Amino acid sequence: MEEVEKYLKDHVFGNPQLKPEEKSKYLGNFQERVAIALTIVESKNLGNIKTVEKVIDDNPDYHMYINGDMDQLIQGKYISLAASKDFKFTIIAKDNVRVEKVNTDNDMGLVIADEHSPISKPVIL
Repeated sequence: MEEVEKYLKDHVFGNPQLKPEEKSKYLGNFQERVAIALTIVESKNLGNIKTVEKVIDDNPDYHMYINGDMDQLIQGKYISLAASKDFKFTIIAKDNVRVEKVNTDNDMGLVIADEHSPISKPVIL
């Protein structure tokens, strides 16, 4: 009977998740898998596109995640870059969120991560 109670307590708000704050911060990724993460302000700085391009060239099997709440002009620059390199990307939109969260300039705008395993050396800006 205790097992049933424990199961119900653990799952009453959905399946338990591992490090949900970390995954939320890095657009659905664990920090250990992130090669580069740019805040919205850093993403707006078009000088960082060269750095992102180098990460893409060095790691063609990684995946780019773009914050869907970021300015569409900036999104377009990174989408064009990913498309020109035939690089996988996903736009992360926060539909179905009960509490509306307004993004700040310090929220992540772009993340490039390995989908499957931790990386050995992240890019530090």
